[in-house]
Amino acid sequence: MHMFSERLQILISPEQRRRWEIEAKRRGTSVAGLIRETVDRDLGSLERGDRAQALEAIRSLHGRFLPPDQLEDLVEEERARAGRG
Repeated sequence: MHMFSERLQILISPEQRRRWEIEAKRRGTSVAGLIRETVDRDLGSLERGDRAQALEAIRSLHGRFLPPDQLEDLVEEERARAGRG
């Protein structure tokens, strides 16, 4: 069980609130719990075990990795090629 000690206040529309409440009810959790789950899923967990597991998975790939700028260039080339086809 985690000890929550940080408070975050956000403003949302009534429609967004309604959708959070419906989904929380569907899952049997609170809106706050659903938001925490969504943050962990979308931004990644900072749990030490999760980080270690991810590092091991990366190490096991034994592949060639491109630096971010080269990877972005490759993606742009493929997008341009797909646009011509």
